[in-house]
Amino acid sequence: MAFDKMELRDIEVWDGNFAAAQAMRQCQIDVVAAYPITPSTPIVEGYAKFLADNYVEGEFVMVESEHAAMSGCIGAAAAGGRVATATSSQGFALMVETLYQASGMRLPIVLNVVNRALAAPLNVNGDHSDMYLGRDSGWIQFDAYCPQDAYDLNFIAFKVAEDHDVRLPAMVHQDGFMTSHTAQGVKTLTDDQGYNFVGDFKPMNDMLDFEHPVTHGVQTEEDWHFEHKARQHNDLMTKVLPKIQTAFDEFEKLSGRKYNIVEEYDMADADVAVVCMGTSVETAREVATEMRAKGIKAGVVGIRVIRPFPFEQIKAALKDVKAIAALDRSSPNGAPGMLFNEIAGALFNTDTKALLSGYVYGLGGRDLTKAHLTDLFTELQANVDAGKVTTPLQQFIGVRGPKLSFL
Repeated sequence: MAFDKMELRDIEVWDGNFAAAQAMRQCQIDVVAAYPITPSTPIVEGYAKFLADNYVEGEFVMVESEHAAMSGCIGAAAAGGRVATATSSQGFALMVETLYQASGMRLPIVLNVVNRALAAPLNVNGDHSDMYLGRDSGWIQFDAYCPQDAYDLNFIAFKVAEDHDVRLPAMVHQDGFMTSHTAQGVKTLTDDQGYNFVGDFKPMNDMLDFEHPVTHGVQTEEDWHFEHKARQHNDLMTKVLPKIQTAFDEFEKLSGRKYNIVEEYDMADADVAVVCMGTSVETAREVATEMRAKGIKAGVVGIRVIRPFPFEQIKAALKDVKAIAALDRSSPNGAPGMLFNEIAGALFNTDTKALLSGYVYGLGGRDLTKAHLTDLFTELQANVDAGKVTTPLQQFIGVRGPKLSFL
């Protein structure tokens, strides 16, 4: 069946959801199985409209739950198709069982996750609770800071996931409402450019190749389960990051837009630095510039690839910093936040004398303001001046009532 091409302007005004849907359309996915949930609904809704309007040659399957959505994606990917879907929050939580199936079977599915708080209490706004929930599921995880990133990273996710040396599923994260529903100028690729960057789908170990029969999801028990998981972990750590960097480099040649596994801003001479993800990166960059005008050498490190966690790149970015703030947008529930732990692990066996503090912020969509970040950079500089952490190792930003802290 022939499908139509869409004429796009060089710059379109899209929100993050529509940007992701457009990238999925240009990748020409074989199967999207979905059960929509706020705030990711417009991604699959938009994709279904593209299919109905003959801009896609594929199948859109409405199922009865998010668990079923990922199960359908697993079946289609195992059969040898290019497959994707989208979800958020409680839907993501319902998918968790199947996420491990997809990664364990080495199926290159792409999942757009529009990050949203997990209940209870019920909340439809954005934080990183669902992102953190999936971090040990064996999926590659990319982080978008804006609609442009949500568009571009979908192409890169397909490119990396479908590489026969990788063959692992990938998530593209974007902040609920702050990115997903905020319209900005997005520089586009033509339909041919987008598709050709990803390339034709090349099946591997597909179940419909009857000349080379395979089995997916076998039972291993203690005989081979350990070896299977160890190999999967080793491939994530050793193969995936170089493949991502290669894809970033190729995408820069195509589009002129440069991505890095770890994004550094004003870090060359920074004394104090904030490490964060999502839309907070752009706000932190603006405040860091203002702090430099006040005499504080501030910098920002943005995490672009969450899994595999880029330990070496983090060490390099923070090697000369005197005080660091790790910003976690998820409730740690009795432990330090994920970024705090990962940064501590990356720096522990190095010569750094950096002072590390943890901050929990923005839960349930609470704003992280420039005033908050100004106070944070000021606290970091106070730590540098005192030669020690003068505040609790982990505290909460912007919560009402008495100032809360942990550790």
